[in-house]
Amino acid sequence: MEADARHLFQGNLRRAVASCLAILTLVASGSSAAPAQEQTVERAAKGQPAKDIQVGVYLNVQPDCTSGTLPAIRLVRPPTNGAVSIKRGKVSATNYKQCLALEVPGFIAFYRSKPDFSGIDILTIEVRYPGGRTEMQRISVTVGGGPAGQKI
Repeated sequence: MEADARHLFQGNLRRAVASCLAILTLVASGSSAAPAQEQTVERAAKGQPAKDIQVGVYLNVQPDCTSGTLPAIRLVRPPTNGAVSIKRGKVSATNYKQCLALEVPGFIAFYRSKPDFSGIDILTIEVRYPGGRTEMQRISVTVGGGPAGQKI
């Protein structure tokens, strides 16, 4: 587990250095081209084998607390030991940004492992929001462990 954390840290550090170098190159060359609006996010989830594990909720809340056009979602890198499904549902929230209470449509992503799998599975989802912002989400799912996974 410690090696996995070190690997994630090193990957984040490499991406941060590459981003800084790209920005410095643009500044040094005098280019007025804006960097792409793509952002990479590292996330984690955990749950039990062969059960739905929620790995993401995707919505678009406008400044007036109503729903905007939902983002487009694409599975870029499927998990090795399970499957990802997307369901549409209503998302209720309180104290979200400037909205005291809201209920908007959204997409909810679930991961389900193979029945006999226990360990860490990784997947990557691309989320394209209206307006051009793109987010790559690298999600590590820890499956098994804990009291339900122990056998005596």
